[in-house]
Amino acid sequence: MLRFTDEHEWLRLDGDVATIGITAHAAEQLGDLVFVELPKVGAKLTKGEAAAVVESVKAASDVYAPLSGEVTEVNEAAVSDPASVGADPQGAGWLYRLKLDEPSAMDALMDEAAYAEFAK
Repeated sequence: MLRFTDEHEWLRLDGDVATIGITAHAAEQLGDLVFVELPKVGAKLTKGEAAAVVESVKAASDVYAPLSGEVTEVNEAAVSDPASVGADPQGAGWLYRLKLDEPSAMDALMDEAAYAEFAK
């Protein structure tokens, strides 16, 4: 199940753990990424709080926690090669994994069709 937020993050659920990253639309708007800062494994995130930072030659942008939960893994490759996030934002460029407090909360987020309309 792939879901999207109005802050241009995507989530893919596997059990009760969501893989999270920025959307292709966000990556395109930011341009070439030069810096990525991710949360620490074990950090408890609350929906809506800044969880990560992506910085391009144009601007720095916060990546917000789309749902509440605990960080279980981060993508170290994104930190060492920020360009990989822009090159494949919804694949190898994922940012972190979050064990969701309430996996059912994913249902309230946009599906692909709704996000495509939103991002126009």
